[in-house]
Amino acid sequence: MQQLRSGDHAFISYDGDEAGRDVVSAFAWAGLAGHEKVMVFAAPGLSEDEVWRRLDAPGALLGAARERGQLVVSSMRALIHPHSVFTPQRQWRRIAEETERALTEGYRGLRTYIDMHWVGDLDAEVEVMKWREAHAHHLFTDRPYTEICAYDSRWFTPEVMTAMHEAHPCRLLPRLGALHVEHTPGTVRVAGEADLATRQEFIGALHEALRRVGDGDELTVDLSGLIFLSAACAVDLLRLLVVDRRCDIRVRCGPVPARLLRQAGADEVPQLRLSEVER
Repeated sequence: MQQLRSGDHAFISYDGDEAGRDVVSAFAWAGLAGHEKVMVFAAPGLSEDEVWRRLDAPGALLGAARERGQLVVSSMRALIHPHSVFTPQRQWRRIAEETERALTEGYRGLRTYIDMHWVGDLDAEVEVMKWREAHAHHLFTDRPYTEICAYDSRWFTPEVMTAMHEAHPCRLLPRLGALHVEHTPGTVRVAGEADLATRQEFIGALHEALRRVGDGDELTVDLSGLIFLSAACAVDLLRLLVVDRRCDIRVRCGPVPARLLRQAGADEVPQLRLSEVER
């Protein structure tokens, strides 16, 4: 979530009533700090007071943002009012209007968090919703609009979840502080946070990647999706590479992890090549 930029259309899933509250709270706070207008379209079953509580309200800053209209709690039903039937075009038009309104009010853009339970609340067809998600690119083109679509995996079928995961250009981890690992031939990609809480998972991912690579091949360890790399995890990575010298290693990472790895002795590992990338 911390890597979201204006113009991103993101997917996130959750599987519990309390899951994802850290994400929506951080998403809202980041928007306020960036002088964007923030609209939260929460699950219809939640009262407005409960939504504000999940945003860590009341508080001086959130209360002030609420009073001046920078932070708004609403619903899809209210967004398309006075119409009661959802259509993608109707929703798109209203989002475009709200984006322009935010700019007129002096904000840098608009960001929305949309809980997809509105589909059931408005008795909308899931296939229509899926079409909307797959054809909403124009909302984000040359427009300062950012959107997170939150799907409850207990309500949507696995097929819908998979389709929506693929339809969104950005896919978010289900909670802050999580670590995500993807293995492909010759590459292990790690995203999220590699710290004390996820250290064993991080080490396990590296062990598995080294096990999969053949002698004399090159392994790419892609850390470009990390939000945070702890010193302990940086040392763990280098220790594993010192022990296993069967292949060349290319580590892709941002400038901060690269500096940390060099401080931990990366330049002394002969088979290691650091490749700095920007997010």
